[in-house]
Amino acid sequence: MSKVSTIQIQVGLDDNKVPETIEWSATDNKEDRMIKAKAMMISFWDSAEKAALRIDLWTKDMMVDEMADFFFQTMMTMADTYARATQYKDQAEEMRTFAKDFYKKFQEKQEAEGK
Repeated sequence: MSKVSTIQIQVGLDDNKVPETIEWSATDNKEDRMIKAKAMMISFWDSAEKAALRIDLWTKDMMVDEMADFFFQTMMTMADTYARATQYKDQAEEMRTFAKDFYKKFQEKQEAEGK
């Protein structure tokens, strides 16, 4: 192993252990400080157990529209990653179509609720 990169995540919790703040930094990041975030999704693949291990957190001040944007962008990025990793561009496009439909339905719900 020629180089090691470290990612640090700090989660500030309230008295009920609900995230109030999320901050992260990485040794390869150009920023020389902790970067604030309102949500995070981290997945690890455990090949021995053949299972995805996840950490999904969001702060209590994250708005519903921000969560919809976060999920839409995450799904689109997952489709891009899947296409690069597998070359199965047809399935990646299906994921993108689902993400666009998901986001459109969210927008329709918001309009119906007058938001």
